[in-house]
Amino acid sequence: MTLAALIGLCDKEKLHVLQQLDQFREWHSLDDKRYCLVCGEIITGREIRVIRDVLGKESQRLACPTKDCDAVPMEWVQPTDDVLIKIAMIELECSHLRLMTRAGRVLRFLSQKRARKTIGENDA
Repeated sequence: MTLAALIGLCDKEKLHVLQQLDQFREWHSLDDKRYCLVCGEIITGREIRVIRDVLGKESQRLACPTKDCDAVPMEWVQPTDDVLIKIAMIELECSHLRLMTRAGRVLRFLSQKRARKTIGENDA
């Protein structure tokens, strides 16, 4: 088991670390954004966690700041218009699915209510 610790860095140092450790994309500022393919969140350089092994056996590494997501730079992409459109479409589909699920529950409830009412009328 590796003991890891977050490293507190000033802005200039953190930008330098991002530029050194992210070999997949360039970082021009801590306000640059990336889309995490693992958790689906848009993150900034300011939010990214810089972690090092407490025992010093491992060099620094970068990790997604989202809770329970340990994605690394290879799993982050720049949020281009295409990526943002895809995110919006997925969110729209999820919203549509939630609405359809709610509608199904309401219809089931109304159907059961009508059935109970019909049974009650037949008993009377």
